[in-house]
Amino acid sequence: MLHSLMISPPCAAVRAAANKRPPSQPQRKTQRQKPSTTTSHGFGGKRKDPVWQCVQNCGACCKLDKGPTFPSPEEVFDDPSDIELYKSLVGQDGWCIHYDKSSRKCSIYAERPYFCRVEPEVFDTLYGIEKKKFNKEACSCCIDTIKTVYGKHSEELDKFNRAIWVNSS
Repeated sequence: MLHSLMISPPCAAVRAAANKRPPSQPQRKTQRQKPSTTTSHGFGGKRKDPVWQCVQNCGACCKLDKGPTFPSPEEVFDDPSDIELYKSLVGQDGWCIHYDKSSRKCSIYAERPYFCRVEPEVFDTLYGIEKKKFNKEACSCCIDTIKTVYGKHSEELDKFNRAIWVNSS
């Protein structure tokens, strides 16, 4: 695990939540609510927050073996069958075996495992991140992942940043 005061690890809140969560934490039941996109920002002003959305033809999340600065399956999952399934999806090159790199699409997208879904309920279940913090944390995790996979000056990162801020206005 990476410990540094100068450099925060990717998905810091997710990593911290994964490390703090008791091994047998029950799944929380939540109701769907529309996420708030504005927050108070000093002296009554409003600051827009990003709204998470998937950007087509990115696939950064499909790079399953991202290295030691990202949480391992054992740090994220309680259920051994989830760990086994996750590991079975990792190809020799570290990419998901269902990710087609030429089309940049998932061949099982509609039937993908729950942990491949960036949704408030999944973030709550796996990381204990409350629904009201979902957009901020999901955006942060995607940014960290895209930087790791494609680089901090990549077209993928530019597209993602444009997409998450366009809908927040």
